[in-house]
Amino acid sequence: MSDCGCGHDVKFDGLSAAYKRMLWAVIAINAAMFVVEMGAGLLAGSQALKADALDFLGDTATYTITLLVIGMAPFWRARAALLKGLSLGAMGLWVFGATAYHVLVRGIPQAEVMGAIGLLALIANLTSVLLLLKYRDGDANVRSVWLCSRNDAIGNLAVIVAASGVWVTGTAWPDLIVAGIMASLFLWSSTQIIRQARVELRAPQPKAIEFQFASLGGGACE
Repeated sequence: MSDCGCGHDVKFDGLSAAYKRMLWAVIAINAAMFVVEMGAGLLAGSQALKADALDFLGDTATYTITLLVIGMAPFWRARAALLKGLSLGAMGLWVFGATAYHVLVRGIPQAEVMGAIGLLALIANLTSVLLLLKYRDGDANVRSVWLCSRNDAIGNLAVIVAASGVWVTGTAWPDLIVAGIMASLFLWSSTQIIRQARVELRAPQPKAIEFQFASLGGGACE
């Protein structure tokens, strides 16, 4: 973290070898689970599994972008976070639309496949959450990673609940309801990320602050 003690509001920006190693591990976990869960969603005919698989895909892209912009100026990190927030919102809208379509053209998903894959995904995401737990309060770029990981764990629990509902009721409604809830969570997280990114984009840039310190005879933050 590039905190020199010049202010109490400086947030962790990802400049840590340990953090980067954690991100690489989480990227691998999410990429693998996207392939597994999307295949299972298509096989089982589960909209909730497909929505959760898209969440894994979104997280893989999010974490990769986070790695690429670590070390860049705060302005670029905030812009990257803004892009991720907008992408997450678009994904939420897509899931809403796909769920609405399946309400009209629906089949009953396979509850057993939903439950088994949901449990596997939950284990994968809890691993990611534990790896990233200590980095959850960073800048918008870092915080977006934590929010996506948290969404994953909640989404996996929801898929397991949906699988139980499908098995008990013999209808697709629990699956569709959970997919709708997950879409809402995507949109809520998108709003949080975009709001923080916009605040950081409006904040004074470090070079301007250093120039002001230098003009007053003070030292720059290193």
